[in-house]
Amino acid sequence: MNGATTTRWMVVGVDGSDSSRHALEWSAYQAMLRGLGVLIVAAARPLATDGFDVWSSVEEQARATEGSGARTLLDHAEDWVSRLFPELSVRTRMSFDRPAQALITESHEPGVAAVVVGSRGLSGIAAAFVGSVGIELAARSPVPVIVLPRDHAAAHGVRSRVIVGADGSEPSRRALRFAFDQAEFADADLVAVSAWQPLVAFAAATGPIPPELFDDATAAEAARQALDEELMDLRLMRSKVRVHTRVVRAHPVVALLEEATPADLIVVGSRGRGGFRGLLLGSVSHSVLHGARGPVAILR
Repeated sequence: MNGATTTRWMVVGVDGSDSSRHALEWSAYQAMLRGLGVLIVAAARPLATDGFDVWSSVEEQARATEGSGARTLLDHAEDWVSRLFPELSVRTRMSFDRPAQALITESHEPGVAAVVVGSRGLSGIAAAFVGSVGIELAARSPVPVIVLPRDHAAAHGVRSRVIVGADGSEPSRRALRFAFDQAEFADADLVAVSAWQPLVAFAAATGPIPPELFDDATAAEAARQALDEELMDLRLMRSKVRVHTRVVRAHPVVALLEEATPADLIVVGSRGRGGFRGLLLGSVSHSVLHGARGPVAILR
């Protein structure tokens, strides 16, 4: 999303749902601001043909119907975006792959700046960019993934900010760099959130914790110092960005969702320090996706 040339693209998945229409319009607007083009993708996966060398007449008809519907959707989406932003460069692509795989494939193409989807799509045999697609995409895409919420809550008269979660992990560091880029470009305030929880909650697993060494004040100060250290270099490199910090005694998900308004972009890493191998997303990024009222950007 920080590209400055017309050779870069923002990829957006559509399926005819209201959520994907919102993602399309948001993507087109952001691409116009940043001098990017928009590639609109619809997936129309054919029926399985295991054990057959050729399509049966029924399968051929089903595939043709899916392809026709996806093509009509793409034509409508292209026409709609072109009417809203006549100077925007727009391309379309239909895939017979799974919706998530279709977008993951596009995310690896040269010049792709970000991939955008709605958080909920339509069900059925045709393409459906549903919540699970956004989760798989966020876990496997090499570029930032932005997920737009199903319910588009309004925040009239509220200046948008960039809210980013920081926990010291490598995905969190990439999220911080991305957040600084977005805040600098949009001349928006950046709010870096670090959440900590009382260590007494872990006493049962780790044994007694001496209160004089691990009291709440000590934990809060350690979290603040760690956040300041993470931000130090970025603040020097992006000196024009207005940075605010929040060190909150709360679960990370609660801290991020309570800080953000529907107008804000929330930025998180795909998994934090406590992530488990084999899971698509960490618990924080997964929960933020489902609870956010505005766009969420996830970085691996």
